[in-house]
Formats: sequence, structure tokens, C-alpha cells
Amino acid sequence: MNLPLHFGLLGSLEAGGIALLVGLLVYFLFHHLCRALRWTVGHALGWACGVSVVVSAGIDMWKLFYMGIVRLESPFYARLFLATVHDPNELGTRVVLEIIGALGGVALGWLLFSSRSARESSETA
Repeated sequence: MNLPLHFGLLGSLEAGGIALLVGLLVYFLFHHLCRALRWTVGHALGWACGVSVVVSAGIDMWKLFYMGIVRLESPFYARLFLATVHDPNELGTRVVLEIIGALGGVALGWLLFSSRSARESSETA
């Protein structure tokens, strides 16, 4: 995510909170799409989990992967790469909290929207 967040654990928690909102919104969209297409709830959950993790944590996951794979032998190249990372000291923590936040947002959306759908279907029957 390309937002001006704080540094350290506070910035990681902010990123996780934003990812939670992204997961909630993505599940809301997939819930209505799957209801219109008459798919199961599993489709909405699966697609929402995948899309919300990629949207909310994709850039940071790529930077963490790239930093582990690329040989940063030269201090010049290491400095060039680390200049692109917002908070290199907390990159791993931020990725983990973004993934947890995205999946938690999807789970929260499932709890909110599935109970409403069950009530609506039982009232119409």
C-alpha cells in the first residue's frame, strides 16, 4: 500500500486495519456477485480471501520476496532497494498483519452478511 503510515508497530497496525476494511469491502462485493450468479458461499469466501490479500498486502509481499531473493551484495544496490521500502525494519510484521487483517475482514464480512442472508431466506420461505 502506498499510504503515508507511521513507522514501527503503529504503522503495521494501521496497515492491518486498512487491510481489514479492504477484506470487508471485497467480501461484500463477492457476496452480492455470488448471490446474483447463484454460487455457493465458499466461492465468495475463497475469491474474497485471495483478492483481498493480493490487494492489501501484494506490494509489501513482493518487496519482502524480492529482498530475500535478489543478491544485495553491493551497499549501493542495497541502499537503492531499501529506499523504495517505507519501513524496512518492520516489513515482515507489516506483511503478516496485512494478511491477518485481510482474512479477518473477510471473516467479519461473512459473519455480518451471512446471518442477514439466512434471516432473509428463512423469512421468505
